[in-house]
Amino acid sequence: VNRSGTTLLRMMLDAHPELTMPPETHFVPELIDVAEAGGATPEDLLATITKQREWGDFGLTEEQLLQAFREIEPLNAGDALRAFYGLYAERIGKPRWGEKTPIYVKSIRKISRALPEARFVHVIRDGRDVALSIRDRAVKEHPIDVIAERWVRRISQARRQSKHVEHYVEIRYEQLILETEPTLRQVCETFDLPWEAEMLNYHQHSAERLEEMKRELPADGKRTTLSVERRMATHARTTQAPDPSRVSRWREQMDSEDRRLFESIAGGLLEELGYATGDGPETTPREFEKADPS
Repeated sequence: VNRSGTTLLRMMLDAHPELTMPPETHFVPELIDVAEAGGATPEDLLATITKQREWGDFGLTEEQLLQAFREIEPLNAGDALRAFYGLYAERIGKPRWGEKTPIYVKSIRKISRALPEARFVHVIRDGRDVALSIRDRAVKEHPIDVIAERWVRRISQARRQSKHVEHYVEIRYEQLILETEPTLRQVCETFDLPWEAEMLNYHQHSAERLEEMKRELPADGKRTTLSVERRMATHARTTQAPDPSRVSRWREQMDSEDRRLFESIAGGLLEELGYATGDGPETTPREFEKADPS
C-alpha cells in the first residue's frame, strides 16, 4: 500500500553494497502478460517498458535493452525481467537487484511465476497513519472510506497470494522505524544478504539516489502529471533518519469522525494485525504466519 514505508525500505536496502533498488517500474505485470500471450518479439517487450512514463528514471537506452532481449532464446518474461534489472544493476555497479512498486502487491503470484527466485517483503503500516500520510501529500480529496477500503483490499490480496509463493514475509513500518536494525537483519536474512551496518546510514545517500527521479512524469491517462517538486517532496523523509513521531500519528492528528469511519471499515483487519482500535491501549503488532495453501 502506498505511504507504508516502501521507499524508506528501498533506500535502506539500496545502501547495501551488494544490492540496488531502482525507482518504481510499473511495467512488470503487463510485460509478463505480453510475453506469456505467445508470439511476442523483443520489440514488443521493449515497447511495454518504454511506453511507461517512468522509463526515463532508469538511465538505460532502448538500444541496449533491445539487444539484451534479442539475445534471449527462447524469449520469455523471466529472462527479459532479469535482463532489465541486470542492466540497471550494472549501471549502478552492484551485483544484485530488487524491486519496489507497491501496486505489485496485486501481482505476487504472476511475478513469482515469471521469477521463481523472487522473495517478497510486504511492508504493512497502521492504515490510519497511511490515511494521514496520503492526505498530507494529496493534491485532490481522498475520502477516508476509500482509503480504508483500499488498505484492506491490498493487504488482503497480498496475504491470499502469499499462500501460493515460497518466499513471503511481512514486516511492519512501526518496527522498521522503532527497531530498525533487527528488522533490517530479518530482511537481509530473507534475501540471503550479509548484514551491513551501512544500511542504517541510508539517509546519507538518499538524496543522491533520488537524483535519477528529478524529472516530471507526464499524465498517462490513468495518472495525472507529477511535477519534479511533488516527486521529491513525496520521498523527502527518506533523507532523514527514522522518525519515531511518524508512528501512531492517528492518535493525536486524526479527526475522531475520520477515525471511527476508518475503523468501521478496517477495524477487523487492524485488530487481526494487532493494532489498537478506538481508545484502547497500545498493542504489539502480531507476527504473520502463512496458512497452509492446501
